[in-house]
Amino acid sequence: MNGSSFGRVFKITTFGESHGPAVGVIVEGVPAGLPLSSGDIQRDLDRRRPGQSRVTTPREEADQGEILSGVFEGKTTGTPIGILIRNRDSKPEAYETLRDVFRPGHADYTYWKKYGIRDHRGGGRSSGRETAARVAGGAVARAFLAQKGIKATAYTLRAAGISCRVFDEAAIESNPLRACDPEAAALMEKRILELSKAGNSAGGIVECRVTGVPAGLGEPVFGKLDALIAAAVLSIGAIKGIEFGRGFEGADLTGKDFNDPIDSSGFLSNNSGGVLGGISSGQEILFRAAVKPTPTLGIEQSTVDKEGKTTLISVKGRHDPCICPRVVPVVEAMTLLVLADLYILGLGSRM
Repeated sequence: MNGSSFGRVFKITTFGESHGPAVGVIVEGVPAGLPLSSGDIQRDLDRRRPGQSRVTTPREEADQGEILSGVFEGKTTGTPIGILIRNRDSKPEAYETLRDVFRPGHADYTYWKKYGIRDHRGGGRSSGRETAARVAGGAVARAFLAQKGIKATAYTLRAAGISCRVFDEAAIESNPLRACDPEAAALMEKRILELSKAGNSAGGIVECRVTGVPAGLGEPVFGKLDALIAAAVLSIGAIKGIEFGRGFEGADLTGKDFNDPIDSSGFLSNNSGGVLGGISSGQEILFRAAVKPTPTLGIEQSTVDKEGKTTLISVKGRHDPCICPRVVPVVEAMTLLVLADLYILGLGSRM
């Protein structure tokens, strides 16, 4: 299967299926001598793991990241880092009724058409469970970039049609939605639980802010910083759109309103989201990603089976009624992987 590797120098390759024995990641290109422990990996895995609240799947996975290689006596050795995350609470038998039918909104149908075979156990490779491996790889990138003063912070900006009105970074890890506004978070949770009780689900918007990025990261013309972040974030199964800075709003503005003027003190605004010409400007990088509603529903919907016959399906089981809170660390991870790769590539840009 092609498409399981990401990055050019600082590179990850993920493997594993939702209800197989494990998922994992190989991280290559990490400089030797970087302090790294299992705790660095676990902090991010704990933020993504299932069973955290009523708005996440009740699947019980400890998601313990085992470092198998590439780290010796608390430091990276410069060799590939292998991290394994065992599946402890897989229930493949619960998916037996889905062996011959395709769930609407999932990758069941497209995997079948591409490969002629699919893992029906929770989607197999297409499951959101694969993102645990990305988060483990992203934690390595986070440790590397922290040495350079670079930090990525993502959070739920909108969910179930309810938007945050204030930005309180301290609130993000203090509510089940990982929202930046605690009052909005309470309203989001209430609405999501109502939808879940009815067998339905909700989508939302995750925003990400990156600070400490120096001016000059990005590889024009086909390796632009915003293009690479977009590719990385859109590779997350639940993401259906992305915008930087004022993004789509800019389509209705004039150039005078959208441009970011500069004076001796620096940039006077950040409508472009910290990227100009595909290169970081030294400002905060700001983007938003649209998260689709969870496609696994208890409501009856029309579908077809492998023979092309129309049938009705309602899917019971363990799933997130809203993906936003658990996708937050995944968005951070993919962003950090892009930045780590570009940082190392950028070292050769000039004498």
